[in-house]
Amino acid sequence: MGGEMKSTERHYSVKEAMLFSQRVAQLSKALWKSIEKDWQQWIKPFDLNINEHHILWIAYHLKGASISEIAKFGVMHVSTAFNFSKKLEERGLLSFSKKEDDKRNTYIELTEKGEEILLKLMESYDPKRTSVLQGIQPLYELYGKFPEMLEIMCMIRNVYGDDFMEIFERSFQNIEQEFVEEHGKLKKKDEQKEEVASFVERM
Repeated sequence: MGGEMKSTERHYSVKEAMLFSQRVAQLSKALWKSIEKDWQQWIKPFDLNINEHHILWIAYHLKGASISEIAKFGVMHVSTAFNFSKKLEERGLLSFSKKEDDKRNTYIELTEKGEEILLKLMESYDPKRTSVLQGIQPLYELYGKFPEMLEIMCMIRNVYGDDFMEIFERSFQNIEQEFVEEHGKLKKKDEQKEEVASFVERM
């Protein structure tokens, strides 16, 4: 009896399942169309495409990453991750390396120039040019905050796993902790100022 596996019961109908999956699919497609346009407009002045920007973003928050990690967390094929990383390397924004204890995987890291471009991109972000934010504005005005999307995040966690969500969350926590808003622009905290302020507080 202890060795028997319980079958997972399905409590929903095929019709419910189809309606839900098609709602998610069609809403996601409509939302992505808008997000894609916003994203492209944001990065266009820096001569980057969405995959390239995503690679820079992941490499920055992972403090270096393997090509397979870039593919996994960027939701792209390994060959796509490699080819776009190569283009970024040619522009001097990434450097490629192998680790002594891991010769099989190729690792990438942001160069100083790559980090500089990523930080300039953060600084150039303008909420007024983002259609998704315009779409959520009435809800924000009603509740005083952005939707937390817990149900969607739970769904993504179950599809892509805990590692994916951990990196997803880490990148946004980094932004929360490492960046400040000055005159309507995002800027990385000045580490020297932070150290001085921390030293003064301890005195």
